[in-house]
Amino acid sequence: MIQTEEARRHAFEQTLLSARRTMLLSETLKLAIDSFRASKLRFALTALGMVIGTASVILVVTIGLTGKRFILEEIQKIGTNSVELEYSGGGATGTENVLYNDYLTREDEKAVVAQVPGVIYSSPVLEMHDRISFGGGVVKDTLVLGVSPQYRYIRNLLIPVGRFLDETDDSAHIKCAVVTEAFAHERYGSPDAALGKEFEISGIPFTIIGVFRQSVDDMGQSEIAEQTILIPYSVARYFTGTENVKQIYFSMRTMEEVPDASREIVRIVSARHRTNSVYKAQNLKELLNTAATISDALTAILVLVAAVTLAVGGVGIMNIMLATVRSRIREIGIRKAMGATYREIKLQFLAEAVIISLAGGVAGTLVGMAVPLSIRLFTNYPLPISGLSVLVALAAATIVGVIFGTVPATRAAQMDPVESLKYE
Repeated sequence: MIQTEEARRHAFEQTLLSARRTMLLSETLKLAIDSFRASKLRFALTALGMVIGTASVILVVTIGLTGKRFILEEIQKIGTNSVELEYSGGGATGTENVLYNDYLTREDEKAVVAQVPGVIYSSPVLEMHDRISFGGGVVKDTLVLGVSPQYRYIRNLLIPVGRFLDETDDSAHIKCAVVTEAFAHERYGSPDAALGKEFEISGIPFTIIGVFRQSVDDMGQSEIAEQTILIPYSVARYFTGTENVKQIYFSMRTMEEVPDASREIVRIVSARHRTNSVYKAQNLKELLNTAATISDALTAILVLVAAVTLAVGGVGIMNIMLATVRSRIREIGIRKAMGATYREIKLQFLAEAVIISLAGGVAGTLVGMAVPLSIRLFTNYPLPISGLSVLVALAAATIVGVIFGTVPATRAAQMDPVESLKYE
């Protein structure tokens, strides 16, 4: 019975304590809001630093994400979905004294296309060089590549003049060529002038049916040089006298399929050749991952720089709150004389600092989001918007208010009520 009575008394005291704390918190917030109403200009100017800081964080993240997407899109144009299969040597067994060249064939290409479902384009690349006359006695060593019509899509080539090689050119062994813009400019003066002209490769006349360029500078990551001539693979075989090739290119549906497809392609081709033959599959996924990592690191650095603005805004809040404490010394003394505790006084001024900081953070978030949303609305460019950056900015604004509001709040709570009441 006694234990039951004590339990009821304890529960009643806890209820009273909870009610008192709830009342004190609501009263504290009301006092803070009343203080801001009394000096609206001071409140607005103090929060301005947080507005700028929060908006800067969101805009910096948006700019970083935009830059990252642009860089990755440009790298993807080189052919990050492509896999380059290359014969690297070998071919002799331990009992053989002769080293055989176990090159790739078109049958290897067909086997991979049939067994790897993610392959959408494929092309052999037969590489050779020939001395091409550019007129005026100028002769240059020029790269000639024998490729299939799908090579255009593997390398994302643009055709500003004419057309690219098609299936008819390849199957009918038509002696036609597609040349780089640099080749067309140097030999004929312009791409338009080059269209339909004839030139010779190893004494055999070829007609220019198109001029091409790469969609983006490949930074030396592809086999295409400044002066490059593309001819049908079936015609290029005449110059080599064999169907063997050293390289075959495959293009996958998505970049995520590239690593697994690379291993599967090597397995399929290796099973079709001698045991000791070595074949390697190369791709640009590592380059893409490196670029993404660098972009993320740069964005993080920019966010840290923008966070300095938040710190500056926090210092402004602390200075204003210290001045506020000094101007309200008598008010603090009266509150303490009426029974306000250390905790209540500190909570009041800390709440004011947090409200200023958070209000500035909310306003800054609206400003920071307004810019990318406006660009999305009035242009066709969809700027990326990070919801995480909004949460981080608001959380940072709240933390700044707590950190920089602690000093003035503590100073106000530590004041002696007698001395405060004497202050004039």
